[in-house]
Amino acid sequence: MVLLTADLIAKSISRFKKKRGLSHPEYLKTITHLHFSNKNIQDIGDISLCRNLTVLYLYDNQITKICNLGFAFNLTHLYMQNNDITRMENLSSLQMLSKLYLGGNRITVVEGLEQLTELKELHLENQRLAPGEKLLFDPSTLLALAKSLCVLNINRNNIDYIRDLAALKELHRYCEKHFLVSIYFQELEDVLSHWPQLLQMDLRGNPVCKLSKYRDRLITACRSLEILDGREINELTRQFLINWKASKEAKMRRSNIRMLTGPLICQARCLMGTRKPEAPSRPAAKLRSGCVCPCLAVQIFLHRFFQYR
Repeated sequence: MVLLTADLIAKSISRFKKKRGLSHPEYLKTITHLHFSNKNIQDIGDISLCRNLTVLYLYDNQITKICNLGFAFNLTHLYMQNNDITRMENLSSLQMLSKLYLGGNRITVVEGLEQLTELKELHLENQRLAPGEKLLFDPSTLLALAKSLCVLNINRNNIDYIRDLAALKELHRYCEKHFLVSIYFQELEDVLSHWPQLLQMDLRGNPVCKLSKYRDRLITACRSLEILDGREINELTRQFLINWKASKEAKMRRSNIRMLTGPLICQARCLMGTRKPEAPSRPAAKLRSGCVCPCLAVQIFLHRFFQYR
């Protein structure tokens, strides 16, 4: 088993240590970046002498557990994608962490990030999940990240429910390509209304992309979007779609008002004597004159009111 330790670090940087004329402990204290990707590392040992560490590269290894990083108060970037990690744990002390890369592991629940108030980017794409499993989100973690998280990458994780993600109000970039289960478009629109600063979104490969007017509806639902599915949004196109939607909604409102108030206007004319009600020669809903008796007018009004409200 290959264990990441201070001795292993010393062997890999011995020539630099000698060049600067520093002792082993002294040099470890000066290290800010550690590159140990693709080294068959299976566990993280005691590397606490690297107290000024800010960036740690441990991707493409065989690590099963995040541990022994409690000393790294200055760590801002952690790259641990493509390992065998199953839980997001022992991260609470990394309060300066800005970017966390855990894609390609075996994580099933996004959790344990409540103390990471500086986290800007979270990458969890392509988790190696068992058949039927999907990536889940701990509500307390989402709430804690609401004011900081700007980038969320959760590609290919079988997610079919995203309403909880509405809590991430500072999100600028959202990527969720190729999930297997479709979601309701209305749910997607509702979530987008809670992301006023979203600039980029990529949903390519999802069933929702096949819906009619998919792109047009998302552009009008999230007016801050600049890039959707890798394609830039033209500002003239955006304004045209917004105006078209507003015109359509206004026309629908006018139509509903006419349908709701028509019977009452007719009733008022009859009661004022400006128009005589006619006896129906066919079903009341299809009267030749459109005028109905007061009682029937009220019934029709109530029916349409509850139908279109």
